Amino acid sequence: MRRFHITGLLLICAAFGVPAFAQGAPAAGEEQPEAAAPEAAAPEAAPAEEEALPEFKYSTGDIVLPNKVATLHLGEKYHYLAPAEANQLLQAWRNPPDEDTQGAILPADVNPMSEHGWAVFLRYVDDGHIDDSDAKDIDYDDLLKDMKEGVEDNNAALKQEGYPPIHLVKWAEPPRYDAAGKRLYWAKEISSDDSKINSLNYDVRVLGREGVLSMQAVASMDQIGQVRTDMRPLLDVAEFNEGYRYAEFNDKTDRMAEYGLGALIAGGVAAKLGLFGKLFALLVAFKKVILVGLIAAGSWIAKLFGKKKEEAA
Repeated sequence: MRRFHITGLLLICAAFGVPAFAQGAPAAGEEQPEAAAPEAAAPEAAPAEEEALPEFKYSTGDIVLPNKVATLHLGEKYHYLAPAEANQLLQAWRNPPDEDTQGAILPADVNPMSEHGWAVFLRYVDDGHIDDSDAKDIDYDDLLKDMKEGVEDNNAALKQEGYPPIHLVKWAEPPRYDAAGKRLYWAKEISSDDSKINSLNYDVRVLGREGVLSMQAVASMDQIGQVRTDMRPLLDVAEFNEGYRYAEFNDKTDRMAEYGLGALIAGGVAAKLGLFGKLFALLVAFKKVILVGLIAAGSWIAKLFGKKKEEAA
């Protein structure tokens, strides 16, 4: 079974976004070989037991998230894992638990513990109301170039931490914004020097009154057809509850986010000023291409706020 590694932030990982997370071939030395039977085992020696696979308790239908801000209308096509179950899945995939997860969504016909298993992890970040007025002005080709540069610029730091270089290859699906539904979605193809399999990061963000609901899935690029088919309906399953909807924003009492849609794509909560130190502290806890969201955000957001300072001068 392949091992998955995702950032605990997802971020809008990252998330959100998440983190971001990624699926890929195990790093050298990561997969432990099965114990060979001894040539002459002692009579009292018991055979090694295989690691027991976790049993998950799924829910379906209409699911109110633990923080009460939104409801998922899953029907019978998708299953929901509560935060405790989602963390059990994360740990089964050899990842640290995520204290801030709002759970996970899985297609009903997908076994998350299979070789091609995947899941969509949920997070909510209340950084404030995001102004979407710049949606039509974003040049996604330029944004991709800046994100690529950010990834490459930070590969030296990754090497110092013992991680392989990673590369943002292209948009697997260019960013698109549904202004009516306040939903943003995009997908990235990511490669790693220690893996022959490129990763697919598929992201959905739903804008709310003072926060963003993040849905982030990761699979291998050869699964893009399946993931795209299963993710598109997820654009419509999440609905903010009364009091948390984008249209209910009150500019006299509610907070504004310190970033817009472009920064949300580039790295999400990493766009929040003063957060980079905390994010960097997490680097040693995670592996491989999960760091793309953080790294891209670091470079692009620096450029973004640098330009703002120049304009203000």
